[in-house]
Amino acid sequence: MDNDDWSVVIQAHREVAISTFLCLNQLKCLHEAYYTSFIELSGRCSVCSSDLQRLPVALVKSTINAWKKSISNNFPPGPRPLPLIGNLHLINLKRPQKTFVELSKKYGSVFSIQLGMKKMVVLAGYETVKDALVHHGSEFGERAHVPIFEDINNGFVFYRCSFCTWRKMEKNEKIHPSHAGKPFDITEIMNFAVANIIISIVLGHRFDYDHPRLLMVTQLVTENLRLIGSPMVNLYNLFPALYFLPGNHKTVHQNIKDIHSFLRKTFLASRNELKSEEKRNFIEAFLIKEKEEKTNPNSYFHDENLLCVVTSLFTAGTDTTSATLRWGCLLMMKFPDIQRKVQEEIDRVIGLEQPNTVHRKLMPYTDAVLHEVQRFGNILPLGLPRETTVDTNFKGFFIPKGTHIIPLLESVLYDKSQFATPEEFNPQHFLDSDGKFVKNEALMNFGAGRRICIGETLARMELFLFFTSLLQKCTLRLPPGVTHTDFTPAVGFTTPPKPYEICALPRC
Repeated sequence: MDNDDWSVVIQAHREVAISTFLCLNQLKCLHEAYYTSFIELSGRCSVCSSDLQRLPVALVKSTINAWKKSISNNFPPGPRPLPLIGNLHLINLKRPQKTFVELSKKYGSVFSIQLGMKKMVVLAGYETVKDALVHHGSEFGERAHVPIFEDINNGFVFYRCSFCTWRKMEKNEKIHPSHAGKPFDITEIMNFAVANIIISIVLGHRFDYDHPRLLMVTQLVTENLRLIGSPMVNLYNLFPALYFLPGNHKTVHQNIKDIHSFLRKTFLASRNELKSEEKRNFIEAFLIKEKEEKTNPNSYFHDENLLCVVTSLFTAGTDTTSATLRWGCLLMMKFPDIQRKVQEEIDRVIGLEQPNTVHRKLMPYTDAVLHEVQRFGNILPLGLPRETTVDTNFKGFFIPKGTHIIPLLESVLYDKSQFATPEEFNPQHFLDSDGKFVKNEALMNFGAGRRICIGETLARMELFLFFTSLLQKCTLRLPPGVTHTDFTPAVGFTTPPKPYEICALPRC
């Protein structure tokens, strides 16, 4: 070999050595990141040798399948993955949306990321996300296969039901804090109030705030949404073969069992009390339809699907609305001038009457504030994952059928091309120069296209009624001595504000 050949060989060996070192180093970092989850193995369970023997085989099979699916001459660009862990070493495990936003600045609005052995495509920015979900809705319209969600739903789908009890919520659940202006945490009260709306739709009646069943359901739902966003559950979603390990995914499963146990007892009581065709609540309406279609083997109306639907209603309908309202209260304390303008509009339009949804069109400033709360709060920053239904050519890239899609909602709600000051809380984002409300299509917090949230109408009603009722009766203030407001969201699948205390001063 001449000198040039030796130089090539030496350079190749050097690159291999560097890559090996980096891989080992990143594996070490990943191990440290998940250490608290894995350390529970010592003393909490005993893992049989057969499980450990099967684990490498499962990992190898997953690796081969991932690489087969990702082989494409024109797959979206992204960072180079490492063996086994993919790009996990690059990810902020508590706030992955922050990592994805930064990667979009380097790789563009359509880029790929590999988590473990799973290739995913991230869509960033309003124009790209809208194009995919609205203009290419059928191609990007499938639900993503996420192990923890499939376990929760037992493989059944959320039937797209419709029912007419939404309007009854105009007689909204009232929040009248009796704390005499003293500091208190509003989280529990808000969770109970919103949960009672869902319960009244599902069961046809409400519970007192100290009712043990209401307490159980709200606590389990809140805990699950927090745990679903934890590192151990994310690890389980990427490596389902690790199910045998202890961790938060086991807690999620147990919580779901407890919720289902409560719901099954409720179904049985409703079925026994069902004496006519009158549909007094959602469960009775479902049971009547189930009875009508009992001879249809392909019917959606059966008990297991009812469990899935009601569990989804509780999960999606309680935490998200409560979290948004808590963001609203926190922001009103931080910006008292905005709160004062809302209260002036309430006094002018509603007065001492009970707030009603018909008032919303007459209250452009309040409507704008609520929309800005939803944008700024950004409670579902990663959006709901999708999956391609067919091989797709999108934005000049080839995306194979079955690819996991992340519609990065944070990049939409904070898109500088759509909002003048995206990092600031600014109700003017939804007002024109004359003070009239202006709808902004970039507010996609309920999703878009074929899988837009079916609870959007109810959620918007709840937000308006709760928010106006509260500010009609109370002025919200920071506790004495508190001058700093922390807008750092909590960690979880949804991102409510961190717990805080509030002073609710009765208005004269």
